[in-house]
Amino acid sequence: MYLIVGLGNPEDKYSQTRHNMGFDVINNISNEYKIEVNRNKFNALYGTGYINEEKVILVKPQTFMNNSGEAVIKFINFYKIDREHIIVIYDDLDVMHGKIKIRKKGSAGTHNGMKSVINEIKFMDFTRIRVGIGQPEYKNDLLDYLLNKIPEEEYNILKNGIKKAGQAVTQIIQNGVDSAMNLYN
Repeated sequence: MYLIVGLGNPEDKYSQTRHNMGFDVINNISNEYKIEVNRNKFNALYGTGYINEEKVILVKPQTFMNNSGEAVIKFINFYKIDREHIIVIYDDLDVMHGKIKIRKKGSAGTHNGMKSVINEIKFMDFTRIRVGIGQPEYKNDLLDYLLNKIPEEEYNILKNGIKKAGQAVTQIIQNGVDSAMNLYN
């Protein structure tokens, strides 16, 4: 069983913002594999289903980004998920628009959602997929850049990264993380 977590903020206000790329990828996977993410547990929306005969749990924490780890640790403990079956998906300023990067381990960098996840689960060796959102023109505009609605033209570019991240999840489940890294990094 795989735990696939997309990081973001509750969608009513924050849908189609750069900081919600993780949620957008979960929504994409949900649509493709007909897995409804509409149940509530551990302060998260989740759904269970199958990707190519492998059981998966899709999760969107509803704790706001900076406390995402609170929901993640509860799912890991309740479902007894092995760390090699954890995939966390989130936005990354240091990856170009529409690109993705996959890693098997590492630090959280400057991403507060990932800091929360690592702080709660107490290990860093799990798969993460970073969806590129690029940098704001001015560093002082970072908060607005992350949390304001994305212009449609730019969102169309970001949809490439969302789609690739969903495909990478399938590749990881079918052929392993190394195979996905070779294809998408």
